[in-house]
Amino acid sequence: MNKIQAAGRQGRYLGAQHDLAQIIDTHLFVIGPNNSGSTFLRRSFEASRHSWNLKQEGQHVLGFAGPHTDASPKTLIWNATEDRRAEFADPAAFDWETSRRAWYFQSFARSPDASVFVTSSPPFLLQVAALKERFENARFLFLTRDPYAIAEGILRRPAAYRIEPGEDRIDIVAAHLMHCFERQAHNRSAFKETGLSLRYEDMCADPAGAAAAIRSFLPVLNDYTLNDAVEVKGMYDEPLRDMNAEQIARLPTDTVQRLTACFSPFQNLLADFGYRLRRGD
Repeated sequence: MNKIQAAGRQGRYLGAQHDLAQIIDTHLFVIGPNNSGSTFLRRSFEASRHSWNLKQEGQHVLGFAGPHTDASPKTLIWNATEDRRAEFADPAAFDWETSRRAWYFQSFARSPDASVFVTSSPPFLLQVAALKERFENARFLFLTRDPYAIAEGILRRPAAYRIEPGEDRIDIVAAHLMHCFERQAHNRSAFKETGLSLRYEDMCADPAGAAAAIRSFLPVLNDYTLNDAVEVKGMYDEPLRDMNAEQIARLPTDTVQRLTACFSPFQNLLADFGYRLRRGD
């Protein structure tokens, strides 16, 4: 039995039964594109005795006051074009105090003394400045993943997003990802004093090293590890493992080549994150 499973069986402390406004002194936001491993990273904190957590992304919690991607034609491509991202990029579209109350009420922890609140939502990639301003001691984990693997995860779920007449789905998915990478580059530069940059691949290759980096970044999480399996879609537990190779292998050669053509103008940006263009052969 892993720590997260054990926590569930031992019982959880509920935010609704505690004055979290007096208990929480740090807010930790996992910031990364959709399909980048942010859900696993967020839920991995449930095993810590020092964190308050949510079962869902912050944007999908009942009472969240702001635009969200649930049941939206933009679900997986919300950053693809200016008109798609407009509502998610508008600070005035969010009521963070109302959302905070909803989050606190529905959160859970392994200890009533936990002092770190953890959440994630991919569109928050565009709202880091507002989160830093509105939440006390806001800290950020800036997550990235190989864009070809992310693209595969989006492309095989066409029912989860809608393209407009005349648009090409590969072009739209690639545009979404490159806009996300551009914003993440801005985030990790502008908020480097309060953020830690992580790559999905590095987490998978060295979970102990990634966990140590997170503990060093936020020492209050002194019991944090990346050793435990995490519940996936409410159906099964999944350990941390690098799924890039199998996902990228599912991409047809011509799709890889098309993605590479779209990614090529951003070659230096991707290289800064440690990613390369692929030939597709």
